Amino acid sequence: MIIGRLRGEVAAVGLDHVLIDVNGVGYVALAGTRLLAKLQTGDKITAHIETRVTESSITLFAFATDEERAWFVRLQDVPGVAGKSALAILDGLSPAEIMDAIALGDAGAFTRAKGIGKKLGERIVTELAGKAPPLGRFGKFEVAAVAGLASARPEGVTGSRAEAVSALVNLGYTQGEAAKAVAAAAKTEAEEVGALVKGALKELAR
Repeated sequence: MIIGRLRGEVAAVGLDHVLIDVNGVGYVALAGTRLLAKLQTGDKITAHIETRVTESSITLFAFATDEERAWFVRLQDVPGVAGKSALAILDGLSPAEIMDAIALGDAGAFTRAKGIGKKLGERIVTELAGKAPPLGRFGKFEVAAVAGLASARPEGVTGSRAEAVSALVNLGYTQGEAAKAVAAAAKTEAEEVGALVKGALKELAR
């Protein structure tokens, strides 16, 4: 059984995990410090879950957004990045910052995460450069609700950037060129597809 989402009440918060009570059943899920810092016992929560199954255990990882969960999975495509390392990266960088670091070749950005050294940061950039960013399980990001706060943008920031990159690729630019231009445009343009594409085209025309 694969669990993709849990909606319930926070029963307890630990150093690296949260206990979520769903109709009397308690689910223990590992989580990053960024999420755990927002939670208090009694909070209502809808957590996005990534389930990892091995021969000896079933481990749940909880995230505030489906966007973060998707990046958690993508980061582990890189040799040397396991579950805890991926959580650490997401504690240090937002999904948008991860996407920008990859597009701009900024390996040093990943060293802001606990336990991530220069070599691993370089490997992450090398392995993921030129690849389309991840999307939700069903092609789009779901709305998140942590401690009663819902995301105002169900598609997520990287969802908008991914659409902008895709639009540029369809115009004939390479994935790498498009991602770099969108990352540069995002520094000055609104996080909307149209604005990002317009700004990226200006970057590409320079």
